[in-house]
Amino acid sequence: MSSVTYRISNIIQPRGGYLSPSKFETIELQDKFTLHPNENISASIMGIVVDYMTRFMKSESKKEAFSISLKGAEIVFEDDKADIFLSEITGLDDKSLLFACKLARYDTAYRAGIKAFKSLPNVEPNSATLENIRIMIKRSLSFVEKYGPIKKYGFTFGPNGYTSIITHGDGDFLTKDTMWDFKVSKNELASKYTLQLVIYYLMGKHSGNKIFDNITNIGFFNPRKNKVYIYDMNKFDLELIKEIEEKIIGYKK
Repeated sequence: MSSVTYRISNIIQPRGGYLSPSKFETIELQDKFTLHPNENISASIMGIVVDYMTRFMKSESKKEAFSISLKGAEIVFEDDKADIFLSEITGLDDKSLLFACKLARYDTAYRAGIKAFKSLPNVEPNSATLENIRIMIKRSLSFVEKYGPIKKYGFTFGPNGYTSIITHGDGDFLTKDTMWDFKVSKNELASKYTLQLVIYYLMGKHSGNKIFDNITNIGFFNPRKNKVYIYDMNKFDLELIKEIEEKIIGYKK
């Protein structure tokens, strides 16, 4: 039993990756914002906050947007504290973003377990970090206006997408014809991320869920770099698709 990300960590890809990042069309968006260099919380927490706050600001309820965090809080028996954190989130002010960071920390309990959660340091973002989060949320909202609307936030791959090898995993969001993933990394796109999205795409097609029927592209948005990366899956090598489906995901021939 493993997640998509765990499965990928145990795969040795061909030189350049199954899908080289260089094959993605890259579009650099423009705005007036400049990020501060001195952040003091992890990129993973920041990514969760940017993702969930974008969902909230695009009209999804707070409870829906932070549903994974709330489930994680239940696992560590801190749901009352998490409810307080949630109640303090009202917009993009510093106080709201502070409590969004504290709430997002519980995602680790849900995705990696109690032990991993307990090893995390407390989250106390400084003013530069809060401003960077705010900028990235604003960039994400602009991205959604340009490339949306969002058809589905937080999708999974039941009933038929999972296998005995990959038993769980969930994606970020879908638009009309594209499956998207949020990344806030300071680094350029890596082959482990492109393989992850290829696997999500194939699992969606195998899932039996009609929401994936019109998806033909995969893409990334990195609000830190303010870059969009898009790839047309109709161009992907059919033999590689077969190899990924059978050897990595575990679908039968």
